[in-house]
Amino acid sequence: MKKKILIVDDEPNIVMSLEYTFKKQNFEVFIARDGSEALEILKHQTPSVVLLDIMMPNVDGYQTLKHIKNTENLKHTKVVFLTAKNKASDIEKGLKLGADKYLTKPFSVKKIVSEILELTE
Repeated sequence: MKKKILIVDDEPNIVMSLEYTFKKQNFEVFIARDGSEALEILKHQTPSVVLLDIMMPNVDGYQTLKHIKNTENLKHTKVVFLTAKNKASDIEKGLKLGADKYLTKPFSVKKIVSEILELTE
């Protein structure tokens, strides 16, 4: 069975690069451009992992994470923040809210793939 990943980011170049990379890793990939789109997808899909930006229009990454952690069938979904917010206080907040990992931009695609594969084994 294919692993599923939901990539939530409002930057098209990041989304395209990650989508291509994870499809090559044999993931079923879902894309959302903001938290509200992600929440719509999550009504119908239960991904193994959500790769989530924080700063997005409409519903931000923090609100999206809270929703995932408070939804019964999504509670075990792994959430990885991928964001430009790189202060220690930002990282602490993200992890305290329940993110499984906190990665910062700019990023190495290779590192993200290895982090996600480690989480989904």
